[in-house]
Amino acid sequence: MTPMRAMVIDDSRAMRMILKRIVTKLNFEAIEAGDGKEALDLLNAMTEVPELALIDWNMPNMNGLEFVSHARSEPRLREMTLVMVTTESEQSQIVRALAAGAHEYVIKPFTEGAMIEKLALLGLVPTGANS
Repeated sequence: MTPMRAMVIDDSRAMRMILKRIVTKLNFEAIEAGDGKEALDLLNAMTEVPELALIDWNMPNMNGLEFVSHARSEPRLREMTLVMVTTESEQSQIVRALAAGAHEYVIKPFTEGAMIEKLALLGLVPTGANS
């Protein structure tokens, strides 16, 4: 069975490493992008779209909200599960992200367990994966 793929989109290399380590443990193949524009360029070059994208909000070139809106407007990317992973913790920001098409919202700092729980909620992790 081919592993599912996750795209980690964050301008912080340290945060990309943390998220990549978590999804790799869950048997995802991880692809990294430093901002929304780089992520779209990578996606356009791929034949198969990753099942999951973990997206930071505050990034240069194209922020996470713009990326989510763009991904939702493009039929080819509509199946991708989008999770905002950000320090933006105001209720209004969360509502905006979900309204734009994000499936879930994780506030930094987060624990590995909290991230795995969110992905399990979305049906992307086999039950009991974090035991």
